[in-house]
Amino acid sequence: MKRSRINQIMAEADEKIRQYGFTLPPFAYWTPDEFKARAKDAQHLVDARCGWDITDYGAGRYDDMGLFLFTLRNGRLADLQRGGGMCYAEKLLISRQDQLSPMHTHAIKAEDIINRGGATLVIELFGSDDQGQFASDMGGTVWCDGIRRDYAAGEKLKLAPGESITLQPGDWHAFWGEGGDVLIGEVSTVNDDESDNIFREPIGRFADIDEDEAPTHLLVSDYKSWLE
Repeated sequence: MKRSRINQIMAEADEKIRQYGFTLPPFAYWTPDEFKARAKDAQHLVDARCGWDITDYGAGRYDDMGLFLFTLRNGRLADLQRGGGMCYAEKLLISRQDQLSPMHTHAIKAEDIINRGGATLVIELFGSDDQGQFASDMGGTVWCDGIRRDYAAGEKLKLAPGESITLQPGDWHAFWGEGGDVLIGEVSTVNDDESDNIFREPIGRFADIDEDEAPTHLLVSDYKSWLE
């Protein structure tokens, strides 16, 4: 992705988030130089990879297959493993109309996906086999706003604004906006985008960036090269 396109997506996403009554935290608006100057104080943000995250999954077709994310807060895997402390994470996402977030699951993370506003969020679901691998003939069980929902292999659940789904490790899922863009909330156990995303197809989690202009704000994938 071109950095200029990433900068544009950031600005558009910030405006859309505000339209739905949400405001990003102050660190979202730090320039790269401000982030560098405050890197010591902001070490947790860097370690937890909080901040801007825009991906085309390495395919170069963001409008067709991509996702905007902002990690608001994220705990520590060590706390999750010992069963106490900051065991949770929270994100805001924007799924554009017909923009695919491809089929994947997680080994550790359980998550609530919440339609915070906009159009309909479509989630396509498959279950896992005994080894936790994608199973094209398997369904499973999820919870939608606390109500049990059994799903068939390949079933597409549609969430209107205010509705949510709870996904456990082994629930394979893809999603997209139907009829317009969707603002999504994600509340989950500790999030690790480096190693806990298991895609059905061999694709990347982060975008390859063409630095055609300076970044407005750093992406979480920039932290290693810009701050460490």
